[in-house]
Formats: sequence, structure tokens, C-alpha cells
Amino acid sequence: MLSARSLFLRYIIIEKRLADNTIKAYQADIDLFFMFLRQMRISTLAEIDSKTLHTFLEQCKARQLSNRSNARRISTLKSFFSFLQTNNLISHNSFAAIDLPRTGSQLPKALSINEVIRLLTPPVTITPQIQRNYSMLHLLYATGIRVSELVAIPLAACNLSSCFVRVIGKGNKERLVPFGIPAQEIIEHYLKTARPLILKGRRSNFLFISNRGSAMTRLRFWQIIKAAALAAEIKKPISPHMLRHSFATHLLTHGADLRSVQLMLGHADIATTQIYTHIEQDRLKEIHKKFHPRG
Repeated sequence: MLSARSLFLRYIIIEKRLADNTIKAYQADIDLFFMFLRQMRISTLAEIDSKTLHTFLEQCKARQLSNRSNARRISTLKSFFSFLQTNNLISHNSFAAIDLPRTGSQLPKALSINEVIRLLTPPVTITPQIQRNYSMLHLLYATGIRVSELVAIPLAACNLSSCFVRVIGKGNKERLVPFGIPAQEIIEHYLKTARPLILKGRRSNFLFISNRGSAMTRLRFWQIIKAAALAAEIKKPISPHMLRHSFATHLLTHGADLRSVQLMLGHADIATTQIYTHIEQDRLKEIHKKFHPRG
């Protein structure tokens, strides 16, 4: 069974070219399933039947995980068993008949424009690190890129003269994303003043660097945005992804077309981008209800 696991992971890494975080999630889901099989004393793939799968899913449900987490786990195992069947490692895919639990349609939460302005306003006292932090916040909101893309931007990938940043997204797909003059000016100032002071004579190929001169980590940036939100007196829970949602929502609110937003966000399917149209529809409903005389 372990060889089947290795073959599948090699397949999603080399052939499917999935993002690192997706690969880690697949691996964790499969490892959890294999741990369950060991507990059940099942040693071969041929022993797995629908009863085995339902017992496993009942255990997952007993852990009180969300439907979304369990849906992802089932989706992973469906892909795994489909791969096994395609490669003649099993004769029957018992997971094919398993339905995904309903996850509901959670609309992404966005900041208001006023909240974004407060978030992007730096404090009076500026250190090189604070200047770096607010440069990252400005670029994140200006481009809507993922936090994993933000922290990995090479220095050479940020073109300040043309105001484009080149990012490598999910599936190692490259895209160019534009940004405006405010982000350009703050990044340029960071590069001239703060970045050399943080590096202290060291060299780095990354645009945003830690105090050690290495690339910023996702966890560290989470801490940065939390601290910035606290300083801006933003009460709602905030995450880096919320700035991405805010970018998309504000663009569509001000008339951007869905296809352009899809390209900037790096969504493979426009259906993923369409969820933001629901936010705008909800906003219009609220306006209608508030101001229409017979609303």
C-alpha cells in the first residue's frame, strides 16, 4: 500500500504539478486513511470495501471536523482510488459511490474601503521592518495575490517601471499582475532605504526579506497583518486572504469585468471568481431594501 501512496504522490507532484500546500493536504489525508487501515488491520488494497470506507468516514465525522474538511478528504481519496484503478492497482473503486458532504456556499469576507485605508496607513514611528511590512500590505491589496505568492516574490520579478509583478501561482503557473502608483512608491522607498538596512550587507534574491536575510514566511506575515489590523482598530477577524477578497470585491464594485479579475487572481476556472459577484448582488439588495419606497 505504501508503494501505491508513493506512486500517487509522485503523480500529483510531477504530472499534475499541484501547489505545495495542496500536495501536503493530499498527503495528510492519505496518511490519515492509511493509519485507519492499520488500526483495522487491513494490509492490502484488495481488502478495502464500502463498509471500510463508511467506517472511516464515520470516524472523521466523530472528530467534529467541518463538512468542508471532510469534503476535501473524500475528494482526495476519490482521486487516489481513481488513480489506483486507472493504473490497474485495484479492480474496483469503492470511493466512486461516496458523495461529498454539503459544504454550503460561504461568501468570502472583505474589508470596506475605509478599513483598507486604515490598514494601509503606517504608524508615525517607522522602522525598516515596519516599512517592509506596510510595503507588503500595499502590494497584497494592490494585486490580490496569495500570501504564498507574496512571500516568495523574487526581487527581479517586481518591475517598478512598468508596475507589474510576476508571480508563480498554483500548478506553477506564471502570471503578470499590475499594481498602481501608491504601491509602486512605497515599494521603491522600501527598496532604497529599509531593505538595505535589514540585509546589513547580506545578499538576497527575495523582494521581502526577514531579519535573517531569508524570505519571509507565511506565518510571520499572518502576525504582521494581525498587528496592523490591531493598530488600525479593525475589530473583525482578519487574514491575508481577506485582502485578496477585498481586492476582487472592490474591483468588481467599481466596474471591472469578471474575466480580468479572474486573470489577476490566477483562478483556473472563472466559476471560482464568480462567487465575488454574489457579494455585489447582496450589496445591491441591501441598497434596494434601504432606499426603495416599497422595498
